[in-house]
Amino acid sequence: MDRRGFLKSAVVVGAGLAVVPGAAGEVLAADGPVVVTAKGQDAAKLVRAAVAALGGIGAFIKKGDVVVVKPNIGWDRTPEQAANTNPAVVVEMVRICLDAGASKVKVFDRTCNDARRCYTNSGIGPAVEAIRDSRVELSHIDDRKFKMTAVPGGRFMKEWPIYEDILTADKIINVPVAKHHGLAGLTLGMKNLMGVMGAKRADIHKGIDDALVDLNTVVRPVLTLVDATRILTANGPQGGRLEDVKVLNTVVAGRDIVAVDTVAASLFGKTPKEISHIKSAHERGLGVADMGRIRLKKINV
Repeated sequence: MDRRGFLKSAVVVGAGLAVVPGAAGEVLAADGPVVVTAKGQDAAKLVRAAVAALGGIGAFIKKGDVVVVKPNIGWDRTPEQAANTNPAVVVEMVRICLDAGASKVKVFDRTCNDARRCYTNSGIGPAVEAIRDSRVELSHIDDRKFKMTAVPGGRFMKEWPIYEDILTADKIINVPVAKHHGLAGLTLGMKNLMGVMGAKRADIHKGIDDALVDLNTVVRPVLTLVDATRILTANGPQGGRLEDVKVLNTVVAGRDIVAVDTVAASLFGKTPKEISHIKSAHERGLGVADMGRIRLKKINV
């Protein structure tokens, strides 16, 4: 599919999404994964509506599960600067997991800037702490907990240290922010999982497209929900300039991380051909990057 056809299929119009003719706001496909886009002013309601449209949290989390909710907390930036996941999105996902009966919900990220400043200034630390539930564990990365992990079939890496709490969790929910990235093109679901890698992560920049796909064959979220309430359109991943931020009031969610990233990329006017790691993930069978096969549901909240 060429760029024009892709963007038409993705029904991107201006800053938002329009509905292709179909039933109940869906772009119907014969097969393929379901991806939900929810648009509205209240971030918490967007999260709940998107999860409900995918069958409810019970389709992903069972009573007693230990769940990791993995946001982007990588940068010493405020929520308005859109370099990290919106705290309201993170908190609502944690609450939904608690509602499902999770025995523990862990929230963490390996930050790029000073961890304490990132957790505080992103707003995620204070927001998660305010839940005040003993089942919620907000923690900083402990370097002793990285475990060398085999990557069967890896093209760039055959093994890499992965954070133990990810490896032992019953379920992983990936909650990235949608933003520009100078090397990878975009940071969405697949790239957000770099936050569970140990060692010198900068080394994977030598072969970032294959490395990201390798990582995603080992770390497999049951659900990816991309925060596009505010997107960073330039100077990512760190950003800092408010003029680079665009308010979309949207989340994109689904089981298939490649399909979710494909739809989220369309918010930037990008096709999978322009984001090499998404294209590579599709070619290696990790997920679907073909808009003709993605069943897109649009919700206004």
